[in-house]
Amino acid sequence: ACVRSNSNRAAISHLHRQLYGRLYPVLLVNTDGSTVRLRYSEPKRILMMPLDSSTLPEAERKARLRRHFPSKPKAKQEETFEGIDLDTYKKFWKK
Repeated sequence: ACVRSNSNRAAISHLHRQLYGRLYPVLLVNTDGSTVRLRYSEPKRILMMPLDSSTLPEAERKARLRRHFPSKPKAKQEETFEGIDLDTYKKFWKK
């Protein structure tokens, strides 16, 4: 199994490297919504800074937690056939 390591190898799939040889232009989005263009070691379009939840008001922090961890779905009650009159559907059983 001979592997050819030349320029055509990257055209078939993604680049197989851990470190990139140059810096790439990236848009950095701060927590307040402001943006900054900078040079980054990996080719990405947007980087977002993590939001510090300790600086948020209590109501907004709880709202963000509810969005990230929604409540479990409630179990639906199964339908029972006790209140159904079966004689009304008798015509569908005959062939």
